[in-house]
Amino acid sequence: MKNNTNSIAFVCILIFITAIFRVINAEAHLYNLVPIAAIGLFSGSILQNRKWAYLIPLVAMFLSDLGLELFTKTPGFYGISQFINYGALALVTLLGTQLVKRKPLQIAGFTLTGSLIFFLLSNFGTFLQGYYGFSFSGLITCYTMAIPFYKYEMATTFFVNSFMGDLLFSTIAFGLLSAIQIRENKMQVI
Repeated sequence: MKNNTNSIAFVCILIFITAIFRVINAEAHLYNLVPIAAIGLFSGSILQNRKWAYLIPLVAMFLSDLGLELFTKTPGFYGISQFINYGALALVTLLGTQLVKRKPLQIAGFTLTGSLIFFLLSNFGTFLQGYYGFSFSGLITCYTMAIPFYKYEMATTFFVNSFMGDLLFSTIAFGLLSAIQIRENKMQVI
């Protein structure tokens, strides 16, 4: 977007929606079907002011963590792995700064990469909490247990909920951005 104020207002609305969505999904037991990494990718891609690009997804994460802590049985603040999750989100935002052309295939590739980064780092944070011991076997167990909603009868795939949430959100966010830009260009012609 050419007007950074419009971009920031647009992304602030997305912060609120993302934070609410994460809290509601936790209550509905739809874990990892949350587009939190996508907001980092999106804000990193569209905002020229890098301070805002990083601040926006981190604030969305913090507000949703606060909402989880205050309004659900799910802990919003959960130790060292939380800091790693925030770092992973910052890395996904950094990845978003490299998404310049914003073509559908590139957006999908960056979304997949962002989801993978978040999956790998957030679950490494879980490993560092010691739930599965501090050994190579514990690390493997941690990643095995992290495959979201893995059920033998459904045979869901590797981090499918995170990726689907990110892909859905990226499609909506970049699609709305494109529609706004098209509308702005039409208005300039008139």
